[in-house]
Amino acid sequence: MSYAVVASRALDGVQAPAVMVEVHLANGLPSFTLVGLADTEVKEARERVRAALAQSGFEFPHNRRITVNLAPADLPKESARFDLPMALGILAAQGIIDPQRLAGWEFAGELSLAGALRPVTGAVALALGARKEGACRGLVLPADSAALAARVPGLEVRSASHLGEVVQSLLPQGEPLPVARPAAPRARPQALDLADVRGQMAARRALEIAAAGGHSLLLVGPPGSGKSMLAQRLPGLLPPMSEEEALESAALQGLGAGGLEVDPGCTRPVRAPHHSASSAALVGGGSPPRPGEISLAHGGVLFLDELPEFARSALEALREPLESGHITISRAARQARFPARFQLVAAMNPCPCGWLGAQAVTGRACRCAPDTVARYQARISGPLLDRIDMQVEVPAARPDELLNGPVGESTAAVVARVRPVQTLQQTRQGGPNAGLAGEALEANAPLAPAARQFLQNAAQQLGWSGRSLHRVLKVARTIADLAARDVIDVVHVAEAMQYRRVIQGV
Repeated sequence: MSYAVVASRALDGVQAPAVMVEVHLANGLPSFTLVGLADTEVKEARERVRAALAQSGFEFPHNRRITVNLAPADLPKESARFDLPMALGILAAQGIIDPQRLAGWEFAGELSLAGALRPVTGAVALALGARKEGACRGLVLPADSAALAARVPGLEVRSASHLGEVVQSLLPQGEPLPVARPAAPRARPQALDLADVRGQMAARRALEIAAAGGHSLLLVGPPGSGKSMLAQRLPGLLPPMSEEEALESAALQGLGAGGLEVDPGCTRPVRAPHHSASSAALVGGGSPPRPGEISLAHGGVLFLDELPEFARSALEALREPLESGHITISRAARQARFPARFQLVAAMNPCPCGWLGAQAVTGRACRCAPDTVARYQARISGPLLDRIDMQVEVPAARPDELLNGPVGESTAAVVARVRPVQTLQQTRQGGPNAGLAGEALEANAPLAPAARQFLQNAAQQLGWSGRSLHRVLKVARTIADLAARDVIDVVHVAEAMQYRRVIQGV
């Protein structure tokens, strides 16, 4: 037989569409032609496959015209994951392997020149794609990649370390490949304890509310006031990831971080890019498109320290993901969509020198002119600030408070209060209060008559946008949940309003 078909998968953003690797051997001038919108890595497979087959003891058809087609032809193909299906297709087209035995499996793997199988990127994404499409075929991957893909339930995954093992398993009397076992969970990092933060009771309360309702948070204060310490302790207050959340996060991590995965049930991902990060580094980009920091933080926390020092274009690129929970990267030839539902925590100084408003505590006067302060704070645009749920001042801490003050509540004590609230929101509306919108917000955030009038008057006097009004309402819903109240009262709205102070004049 001179024709064979082997099933595999490509990566299109976080999706994994099926690809059929068709191999045809014909008489004519010897050649190896690869078609199907393949990039450079895929085209280089010709030399890897030729050497791997020879080193594995199989005859390469040097005297035949070899044509390999990656279908569908309009889908871009990248990475070396098609090495293994190409090699198997050539062997099947020569009659060494029965093509019918290939029909029940999908294959992916990079070949070394000696025939060893190397891990591929996006193993979890490939497995999720196969499960999503309800594919009746199993998945054969290199050993390391198979251990990651085996985390996806409801899918048969087999592992191999060499091309010869795969071929042997496909022969009539061959031993089947071993079933892949999920990789052992990595040790979970020890969460930082809130007890390390002395004082800052207002900021601690804001952090508790942000953790309970999944709200975005901006901390404004002078250097050394504890902004970064507070932000770094937020992940310890968040609930463990569900299995589906962990798998989705693992797929993204595998695409953007060289295969580093997130274990189901472990703490949520935390990304803290440096303020020199470009817009493409934050939202994603490249060719083929790769997820950026906001997608790698999907389901977790994105911490932006020194917020005004980020490039304006990078900050403005956060607007749409903060609202929609996803990012669409468009290029001339293709478009990729990545999930990006993250909890934003940002920190900044009130002015370039950092000491605006701190003289009474520190004795250090601000050296910045008023117009300099205004320009510095204006680096955070109004539309972006409008999308941040809570804006909290973190004042300078007094030395006696740091040295002699009582130890604050521990993370465990705060978790005991926020975990029931997080569970309540998941049961009531299927997610945190920060994600409420439209009819869901109206149905799940009932206002007492006095609270409704109070909120209406405040929004009119302060000139709030509709977005600001709804964000205050969502924060008030979380405060009422912490107080175990079904209806939002005036006191809850009043506290939520305190977290909408603008940064100008801090």
